[in-house]
Amino acid sequence: MTFRRAQPTQGKKLSLSKSADTARIDYNRERPTFCLRFVDSSYCITSCSHEDKAAFADKLRRMSLLTWNELINAPRHGMGFETIRRSEIRRPMPVQITEDVTLIAFRFSGKKPMVGYRMDGMFHIVWFDCNFDLYDHS
Repeated sequence: MTFRRAQPTQGKKLSLSKSADTARIDYNRERPTFCLRFVDSSYCITSCSHEDKAAFADKLRRMSLLTWNELINAPRHGMGFETIRRSEIRRPMPVQITEDVTLIAFRFSGKKPMVGYRMDGMFHIVWFDCNFDLYDHS
């Protein structure tokens, strides 16, 4: 009588097809995510009023229900955004904002902007301009 030693079981390996490996995600069809990692301490939400903080939370919630395409097509003083030239910013540029990065501003409390940049599907917030002194608003 011969006994065979049981072979250890291993999990199945996930193999991706060539098309799945090279497929590009269309982030404009996705909902945004938000990052506060690079917020400038001089323009942080903590220096805004309680009403502004509540408006910020509400704005993020409403924005997270839309896709980037919907945000792109929305009015700039509504749910949409506008681009801000780097030369208009009155603060030093953080190192992660390279020359090829486009700055955008969403309004979060009335016309008060939160300024940052989009990378793929994520909006990185860098400045909360509660006093309207980060750049010329005219």
